[in-house]
Amino acid sequence: PSANKSGLLSNTMLRNAASNFARNQSRGVATETVAVGAAILGAGKLIGAGAAAAGLIGAGTGIGTVFGSLITGVARNPALRGQLFSYAILGFAFAEATGLFALMVSFLILFAV
Repeated sequence: PSANKSGLLSNTMLRNAASNFARNQSRGVATETVAVGAAILGAGKLIGAGAAAAGLIGAGTGIGTVFGSLITGVARNPALRGQLFSYAILGFAFAEATGLFALMVSFLILFAV
């Protein structure tokens, strides 16, 4: 850069240098901010999907309880086997439906957001 008569850089040269520096710095910071934001968003999606999939634990527990109770009921009164089995299938369907809803929400968080 050329100096003026006083030996100092002119104001326009200082402004141009400062704006070029700021422009280059902001470009780097913006890129870094976008990368960090994308990483945080990805981590949030995985955490949210995992939390939504935790509903499957309840469904599995419910299904196990339904069929465990079926076995206990049939062992106590074998004559009611058909009626107990139909109730068990109904309970299984309700428990499985809640698990499928939790799985659907988990996939929506992962792939639709």
